[in-house]
Amino acid sequence: MSKTAKPVKAAKPVKATKAAAPAAQPVAAPAVAADKAQKIKKVVLAYSGGLDTSIILKWLQDEYNCEVVTFTADIGQGEEIEPARAKALKMGIKPENIFIEDLREEFVRDFVFPMFRANALYEGEYLLGTSIARPLIAKRLIDIAKKTKGDAISHGATGKGNDQVRFELGAYALMPGVKVIAPWREWDLLSREKLLAYADKHGIPVDFKKRKGGAPYSMDANLLHISYEGGVLEDPNFEPEANMWRLTVSPERAPNKPQIIELTYEKGDVVAIDGVKMTPAQVLTKLNELGGKHGIGRLDKVENRYVGMKSRGCYETPGGTILLSGHRAIESITLDREVLALKDDLMPRYARLVYNGYWFSPERELLQGLIDKSQETVNGTVKLKLYKGTIMCVGRASETDSLFDPTIATFDDDGGAYNQADAAGFIKLNALRLRIGANVKAKRAAAVKTAKAATAKPAAKPVAKPAAKPAAKPVAKKAVAKPAAKKAAAK
Repeated sequence: MSKTAKPVKAAKPVKATKAAAPAAQPVAAPAVAADKAQKIKKVVLAYSGGLDTSIILKWLQDEYNCEVVTFTADIGQGEEIEPARAKALKMGIKPENIFIEDLREEFVRDFVFPMFRANALYEGEYLLGTSIARPLIAKRLIDIAKKTKGDAISHGATGKGNDQVRFELGAYALMPGVKVIAPWREWDLLSREKLLAYADKHGIPVDFKKRKGGAPYSMDANLLHISYEGGVLEDPNFEPEANMWRLTVSPERAPNKPQIIELTYEKGDVVAIDGVKMTPAQVLTKLNELGGKHGIGRLDKVENRYVGMKSRGCYETPGGTILLSGHRAIESITLDREVLALKDDLMPRYARLVYNGYWFSPERELLQGLIDKSQETVNGTVKLKLYKGTIMCVGRASETDSLFDPTIATFDDDGGAYNQADAAGFIKLNALRLRIGANVKAKRAAAVKTAKAATAKPAAKPVAKPAAKPAAKPVAKKAVAKPAAKKAAAK
């Protein structure tokens, strides 16, 4: 029984009747947390070496009394990850239980590039920089759990965010029986003061910035982007300070001279920049450098989290912004009109799947197969002009797969390649339904008008017959007065 559970009172006996109800089943006492009820022997922790995950490491050792395996990944966050090894050793982690891996190539090749083949944008703007990193981390947590015979994984995501969903959906898809420990959903260390007190109590080093409050917002970085949220940014009307941005210069301070770059595509992926062949991670690193120099890729957005709330985030994705522009340009000449339209219809659905954590779902994999099939002809080169926060495509070509036929598209004499007279029949056939609809609408309007006119006039009253006039009486002739002189003569 839990500490807060009250004992269940015994039910009073009920007199039997003909239709007596079945005896009530005993009420089970509330169970303790499932993970604690079932003893956890070994847990794999996503460990950065920072304050929060160091506190989680110690908390797992104390609260669960289990063996801890640490996993630290380099996905291009721009920080040294080897110091995490020394910190883990100091916390009592066995050397064989410390995993530090460089995942930059796998991250771009198997996660970023497939996503960009879909032109994915969440809510029309966000390039999913944080979202796409989580399934890779979940995958490696499960790989290590299987390798070390661990029965649980743990992460430092809070109970308010999307990352908890992404980590755990990925983990359950790859290892259905794995147990997940999310300390932020269990412990009472819900303030910075409590975290610092816990760290001091257990001898966990806290740097000066953390003790004084650190940055006025939280950051998450990888090779695709940096995100900034929380703190002062929780006011959506607050303009970020200029010194917040790390990857990009402001467009106002970008070079006054534009730069043109050429991207070479094979099956939808960039394989070379300005003719120099590169690996996926090298491509993204170079594009980050070029985009950052020209102030490209900043975004300030209020988005809808999967857990239900709105959240304000600021993002820098210079290389990804260039990738998206270039990819749409090469697709414009290599993809059939209806294939391109279908991809555009599916893109928001695909983006939501990535954002919400369903990378390993059957529906995302099905969509990916369709998208990858469409990319077989996406081969060629694109020229992009970078200038003060903007990207303009100034050229695109494909020697093998271009669907752009200049002999048909030309406004000059096409030598009979396109018969313009055909357009009349084409237009009439496509207008047929519109004309039929317009005719029906006109008839309907006329009928309504007639009906309104009929109801608007009052009912005609019967016209009364005029009464018969009486016969006119003969008019008596009036005597005409004679002059006096004539009267006297008459005498």
